[in-house]
Amino acid sequence: MSEDTYFRFSNKVLLVPMIAVLLIWTVFWVEIRYQVNLNQYGIYPRSLTGLRGVLFSPFLHGSVEHLYNNTLPIAILSASLVYFYRSISFRVLFWGVLISGLLTWVIGRPSYHIGASGVIYVLASFIFFKGIFTKHYRLVALSLMVVFIYGGLLWFLFPLQEDISWEGHLSGFITGLFLALFVKAKIPAVKKYAWELEDYDEEKDEFLQHFDENGNFIESKESPLDSEERPFKIRYHFKENKTKDQQE
Repeated sequence: MSEDTYFRFSNKVLLVPMIAVLLIWTVFWVEIRYQVNLNQYGIYPRSLTGLRGVLFSPFLHGSVEHLYNNTLPIAILSASLVYFYRSISFRVLFWGVLISGLLTWVIGRPSYHIGASGVIYVLASFIFFKGIFTKHYRLVALSLMVVFIYGGLLWFLFPLQEDISWEGHLSGFITGLFLALFVKAKIPAVKKYAWELEDYDEEKDEFLQHFDENGNFIESKESPLDSEERPFKIRYHFKENKTKDQQE
């Protein structure tokens, strides 16, 4: 697969993040509009009823600030996932939600864990590690951008605040690393120029034949084509600029 085919824009790049953002905002609007609290559908660790939160918790948020803080990262990272890893993007999202939710259910404190931050950590971790593992220059550049923009997320892998589910963040980070290791993606081969190939012969390079061994340009170097075989000829016409004294 060529790079042009692999890195091709698709409507999914816009559609997936739009649907994700629309869903989390719609659920929050329903809670406000009908004065209901759906936090009980979040992940409650080591409880059978708490298992339903594995699927429902990413759509639940405790406040507008909580929702706003998750909106931009989920939109940007999901769009990046679909664009750069289109063939495996839905597998990463499905298994990311499932595995990170189950891991949170296992290690979490006895409280309701809600929010899309776990999925955000899955995406950030996957995009970073996958780009490093592939060693493709564009994907490595994407990994560095993720570190530059979202490197501060690492601090929230630790129990810094009681009202933040660091267990969900840690679960998402571990899940992203796991998926980067075991979910295979077809990465396009980096385009190589003629001089980068193993069978490259400098003596047969027509361009280099116009230079000597010291790199000096040879003006009289003949083309490998004989004059009779040349499809066309180029003639240069110029006029010599005469000085004012010569003109007089």
